[in-house]
Amino acid sequence: MTLQPYDRQAAVSYAHRWAYHRNPDFYNFDELGGDCTNFASQCLYAGTGVMNYTPTFGWYYNSQYSRAPAWTGVPFFYNFLTRKKEGPGPVGVETSMEEVQPGDFVQLRFVPGPFAHNPVIVAVGSPISLDNILVAAHTEDADYRPLSTYPIAQARFLHILGANH
Repeated sequence: MTLQPYDRQAAVSYAHRWAYHRNPDFYNFDELGGDCTNFASQCLYAGTGVMNYTPTFGWYYNSQYSRAPAWTGVPFFYNFLTRKKEGPGPVGVETSMEEVQPGDFVQLRFVPGPFAHNPVIVAVGSPISLDNILVAAHTEDADYRPLSTYPIAQARFLHILGANH
């Protein structure tokens, strides 16, 4: 497998285009637990152009009923991106807040329990802080929203390295 560059600008442009709307090519999961990771996956796909059709443990979307758990589930998205086994699709690593770039992702925990929200980072200002990292998200639709406006108990940042083709 060859790791291809991630088109961060394409991912961010997609986020801006669809932050307050729903792409009709994808089901809206707002009424089924939230649409944030579905939206994050769409942004990531816009920047990589490759899915992984491995049953159960892949990352793909065909329809509401034909998709991998990683396409719509916060912990599964994380597990897929940080997987050790090489395979097709995007590849990421957990990183520090200081290392994030537009097109990366942040996963948020609001109360003790699992990470429950998955916005895409659309801008990073200086100095790097929760006030200067801006995100786009679905469920509570947002664009250019400062991370500091969320009631965060914990955040983990995912840096996208590229995509295996």
